[in-house]
Amino acid sequence: MTIAEVSKKFTLSQDTLRYYERIGLIPSVSRNKSGIRDYSEEDCRWIEFIKCMRDAGLPIEVLIEYVRLYQLGDSTFEARKELLIEQRDLLAARLKEMEGTLEKLNYKVSSYKKIGLAKGNEGED
Repeated sequence: MTIAEVSKKFTLSQDTLRYYERIGLIPSVSRNKSGIRDYSEEDCRWIEFIKCMRDAGLPIEVLIEYVRLYQLGDSTFEARKELLIEQRDLLAARLKEMEGTLEKLNYKVSSYKKIGLAKGNEGED
């Protein structure tokens, strides 16, 4: 796949894909005879993983470390697992905090709706 196709498939800019390659988040992408990047299925799996982890808020530095450990092979299995567990626990804590914020927002919206009804208008959602 070309960089344009991968960019569209994963809704990432071409600059972001080049950046991820440059910093080692995705392995060096092979190139065709014309020197144009030619993304393999393996490259796309890495991009999908990195995009998912970034969307969840994992820092670039953590992902760089994960990829580095992965490239060192099976001897880093436990270290990779621990890194992912730590990030999962941090994400779970952020989700819990966000759920509390959502509850507060829902309460405030509900309060505004009640005030709107009391004043004779329905208020907006």
